[in-house]
Amino acid sequence: MTNARNKPEGWLLGRRGSQTRTLLLIGFGGLLLLLAFTGLNALSVVHKIEVRDEQIRQDYFNRNRILEQLKSDIYQSGTYVRDFLLDPDPAHADVHKQEFDAARSRIEAMLSEYDGMLRPEEHGPFTRFTAELKDYFDSLQPALNWNADDRRKFGYRFMRDSLLPRRMVMVHLADQISRVNERQMRVGTAQVAELFRSFRQSLIGLLILTLVIGLGLAGLSIARILRLERLSELRFNEMLQARTDLRDLSTRLLEVQEEERRSISRELHDEVGQSLSALVLGLGNLAATIPPANHRTIEELQDLRHLVEKTVAIVRDMSLLLRPSMLDDLGLVPALQWQAREVLRRRNLSVRVTADSAFDDLSDEYKTCIYRVVQEALHNVTRHAGAATVQVHLAEIGQSLVLTIKDDGHGFRPELEKGLGLLGMEERVGRLSGTLRILSAPGKGALLRIELPLPPVYAGV
Repeated sequence: MTNARNKPEGWLLGRRGSQTRTLLLIGFGGLLLLLAFTGLNALSVVHKIEVRDEQIRQDYFNRNRILEQLKSDIYQSGTYVRDFLLDPDPAHADVHKQEFDAARSRIEAMLSEYDGMLRPEEHGPFTRFTAELKDYFDSLQPALNWNADDRRKFGYRFMRDSLLPRRMVMVHLADQISRVNERQMRVGTAQVAELFRSFRQSLIGLLILTLVIGLGLAGLSIARILRLERLSELRFNEMLQARTDLRDLSTRLLEVQEEERRSISRELHDEVGQSLSALVLGLGNLAATIPPANHRTIEELQDLRHLVEKTVAIVRDMSLLLRPSMLDDLGLVPALQWQAREVLRRRNLSVRVTADSAFDDLSDEYKTCIYRVVQEALHNVTRHAGAATVQVHLAEIGQSLVLTIKDDGHGFRPELEKGLGLLGMEERVGRLSGTLRILSAPGKGALLRIELPLPPVYAGV
C-alpha cells in the first residue's frame, strides 16, 4: 500500500486543503446553525413571554371586572331589599323583589364564571366568600316573604341589624378577593420577570458559546490564511527566481550563441576562406603550367576554379550571415545597410535604412540586439508579408533608442498571429528592458516599433 510520504507534494497539499475546507465548512456551518438556533430560541421565548404577559393581564382584567360587578350587584341587592321593606305599595314591593331575584341570578352566574378562573391556592378565600354570600342570601329570604304589616313592623330593625351589616361584610370579602387578585397579578408579573431573567441568562450563555466558537474559527482561519500567504509568497518567490534564472539562462544562451557565431564566422572567413582563396591561386598557377594544346585539361581546371570561387562566395555569405564582420569593424548602420543590399540582391525587396546618427558608441549588446531584430523582421517580411518596400529607421529620442520597421505588405493580426520570430525579438528586447509594439491589420502593412533605454553613459546622464 502506498505511503502518504511517497505521494506527490501537490497531492498532499490538495488533501490538506480539502481537509481544511471541510473543517472550516463544518465550523462555520455549525456557527451559523448555532446563531440560527439562538435567534429562533430568542424569538420563541419572547413570544412565550408576550403570550404569558398578555394572559396574566387579561386574566387580571377579567377577574377584576367580575369582582367589581359582584360588589356592585351585592350592594344593589341590598338596595332592592331595602326598597322592598320600605315601600308600602305591594305592587312596587313585588317589582323590587323581582329585581333582587335578577341581581341574585347575575351574582350566582358571575360566581360560577369567577370560580372557573381560580387557581388552586385561591379557592380558600373564594370559598369563604361564597359561604358568607349564601348566608347573606339565606338571611334575606325570610324577610322577602313578609307582608305589608310585617315589613312595617320589622323592616327598619331588620335593615339595621341584619341587612346593612351583612352587605358590608360581603363588600369587605369582595375587597379581600380583589386583593388576592392583585397579589396574583404581582405573582404573574414576577413569573414574567423570571422568564426574562432565564431568557437573558440562556441568551448570554449562547452568545458566549457563539463568541468562543467564532474566535476559535477566526483564529483557525487566520492561521490558515497566514500559512497560505507564506506558502504563496514562497511559491511566488520561487517563481520569480525561476523566471530570473530562465532570463539569465536565455541571456547566457544568446551570448554564447553570438560568441559561437562570431567564432564560426571568423573561422569560415579566416581559415576556410583563405584556404579556398589559396586553392584558387594554386589552380590558376597550375593552369599556367599546362601547354595550350591541352584544351580539355585547361577547361577542367577552369571549371574547378569557378567552383572554388563560388564556394568562396558561399562561405563569405555564410560568414556574414552568422556575424557580419562589418558590425564589429564598421558599425551598426553600415551593417544594416549591407543587410538591406543582401535582401535586395536575394529577394528583390527594396529596403531603405535611415539613421539620425552613426551610433558608434553603442555597446556590443545593443548593436547585436538591433541587428538581429532587423534581420528577423526582414526575414518575416520576405516570407509572409508579400511587401515591395521596407523602411528601417533608427533614431535617438530622449533617453531611448527607437527602431521602426515599416512595410507595405499584407499585414496581419498581432494579437492572434505570433510566431517564434516575434517571441525571439521580444526576448532580445526584454533583456535590455525595452518595449516592442506591433501595429498591423490585414491589408494595411505592419509597423514594428522598438524602444530601448539608453545606458546613462551614452545618454550623457
